[in-house]
Parts: sequence; C-alpha cells; structure tokens
Amino acid sequence: MTDTLSALAGLPVIGLIQGGGWTMWLIAALAVILLAVILWKVWSLWRMGLWGGRHSRRAVDLWGRGRWADALAQVMGRPSARARVVQAAIGTSMDARFDEAAAREETARIARQALYRAREGLRALELIATIAPLLGLLGTVLGMIAAFQVLQTAGNQANPSDLAGGIWEALLTTAAGMAVAIPAGVALSWFESLSDRLQSDLEDLATRIFVAPRAAPRPHLAEAAA
Repeated sequence: MTDTLSALAGLPVIGLIQGGGWTMWLIAALAVILLAVILWKVWSLWRMGLWGGRHSRRAVDLWGRGRWADALAQVMGRPSARARVVQAAIGTSMDARFDEAAAREETARIARQALYRAREGLRALELIATIAPLLGLLGTVLGMIAAFQVLQTAGNQANPSDLAGGIWEALLTTAAGMAVAIPAGVALSWFESLSDRLQSDLEDLATRIFVAPRAAPRPHLAEAAA
C-alpha cells in the first residue's frame, strides 16, 4: 500500500489525468467546481451570520421583558438571517396593519427566503457526489474494454505488462471519482446540518416572540422608534 501511494505521489497530476482519458478530465473539472462551491458556501453562510446570533437572542430576551425599543434596536439593519427574521417578527407584531396571523405569515416568508439562501448550492454538491463515482466507473469500463481489445488483437503475442498497464490506467478513474465524491458527500452533509440548525433557530426565535407574555399592551412601531 505504501509503495502504491509513493508511486502515485511521484507522478505528475497532469500525467495522471491524461492517463485516465477524457473521463478523468471531467472528474478533474468536477473537483475544481466542488472546491469553488464549498468556498462559496462557507463565504455565503458567513455573510448570513450562520455562526452568530447573539444580537437576535438578546432582542428576544428584551422583547420578553417588555423593552420593545431596545429589542428592535438590537436587530435593526443587521444582515444576518436570524436578525432579519427577528426584526420581521418584532416589526409586524408592533405594526397596526398586521394582525397576529398576518404577522406570522410575513415572518414565515422572511424565514423561507433565508433558508432558501442557506440551501443554495446543495443540489450542485449532491450532483457531484452522485456523478463523480459514476464517471470514474465509466472511465474504468472504457479502459478495460480498450485493454482487452489490445489483448484480442495481439493474440498469442500479447504482452502481459501492456495489459496490466492499461488496466492500471483505467482504474485511476475509479479512484479519482471516489476521491471527489467522498468530500462532496461530507460537505453536503455538513451544509445540510447547518441549514437544519438555522431553520430550528429561526423557528425558535420567531415562536418566542409571538408567544411572549403580554403583560402590557404592545406599542405601535412608531411609538417604539420614538
């Protein structure tokens, strides 16, 4: 096993890709796309404030204690998904134009938009995780067919080393396909877990606002801003 890894490590990457045929080029392209999607998703989720939430939780606590203006100020203008949903829930609860049902529906609409953004790109990861090993298998099958065609043409004069070399090159595509599919599957599971966590947090924050004890009448939005 160590000798095999050492032999592969000593070969140029371009040489390995060329040896695997056109399917290997497709797998290499998928690897580049996979890296780009992962980096873009991490950047996008960071911009959405997925790893934050301190201001949103603080706003919900203030809202529950009847400090309306302070609660709204905690999330006003913040771009994170949690802050936008909390701001929508607080704003619609204090807006005379919205009854409770309309306020919940508007908050749910904002939450759906945030979740859609959080799940963008996951289909691409799922597709890569699915087709990368299939492309690798296809390349191996095509390589095996070519190798056995050479064996049939050579007849009794066939050189076993040529056959082994053709099979070795064909198996490269299977290894490459699995090498791309495995991190794609891991990244997909990780991003899905982050999206599920965000959904749970949004539901919890919005519910805590709408079911907060009504110890005092809630002011209108203009009164809280003042």
